[in-house]
Amino acid sequence: MTTLIPVSRAMTGARRGRGQPAAPGQRRAGTRIYLLLGLIAAVSAFPLYWSLVAASNDNSAAGSWPPRLLPGSHLWENLQRAYLQANFGLALLNSMIVATAITVSVVLTSTLAGFAFAKLRFRGKNALLGFLLVTMMVPAQLGIIPLYIMMSQWLGWTGHLQAVIVPAATSAFGVFLMRQYLSEALPDALLEAGRIDGCSTHRLYWHVVLPAARPVAAVLALFTFMNAWNDFFWPLLALGQGNPTTQVALSTLAGGYYMDYSLVLAGTLISTAPVLLVFLFLGKQIIGGIMQGAVKA
Repeated sequence: MTTLIPVSRAMTGARRGRGQPAAPGQRRAGTRIYLLLGLIAAVSAFPLYWSLVAASNDNSAAGSWPPRLLPGSHLWENLQRAYLQANFGLALLNSMIVATAITVSVVLTSTLAGFAFAKLRFRGKNALLGFLLVTMMVPAQLGIIPLYIMMSQWLGWTGHLQAVIVPAATSAFGVFLMRQYLSEALPDALLEAGRIDGCSTHRLYWHVVLPAARPVAAVLALFTFMNAWNDFFWPLLALGQGNPTTQVALSTLAGGYYMDYSLVLAGTLISTAPVLLVFLFLGKQIIGGIMQGAVKA
């Protein structure tokens, strides 16, 4: 009893200490951290805000000093001009089709190949994985000319969306990322249990591998969608200005001898809005998937 009483008193004091307010030094440290994070967020968001300000004023506001920091009254007018002049209706539709198709294809092929490299046994697996890593070291610009010859002369796809979708339908980085994640996050015992229950390899992929790969698949989907949406060079060569994506349409506003910055920034807002909406509606699920994967790992 003489040894239990001090221990119980210490435990009671510890429980009471949990409900006590933080020390002044801890409160000051927490306040500094929040102020620093708020400053970083404000600096990061300022270019987007200034684009909104410049797009809502006339062209003279872009070079005025001191700079204007409040939105003007020409936003709707500039958005209409940019939308009609650059054919943003077709461009937004094309970019949505291209980015969505590429994202779905990359996630599916990456999870399939990553599962195969991580958990299946087949001849030449290490050699194929090494070849995959070598392809990641080759600059993509080296294949532009052969790819354009193939699309224009062999397949006749220039000017069509498949010329942009098919070359980007797989990702070596996505396969490597999935392979590394599934090697640790997918237990072999779970696969063996599925096989004992009578699951084929395809059913294991759909019912076991895909749910386990959901956190990293969400991250891969977000980055793939953003890269496909923001791609400019290859869609400019493969599609041209007759069937543009958003970045190609945006380049038409920046051409010519006279640069209308309010019009260009209005087009930038139009091309940026869908990506912001995707992250606004799916950001919580993506961050939750990342945290879930971190806890499981």
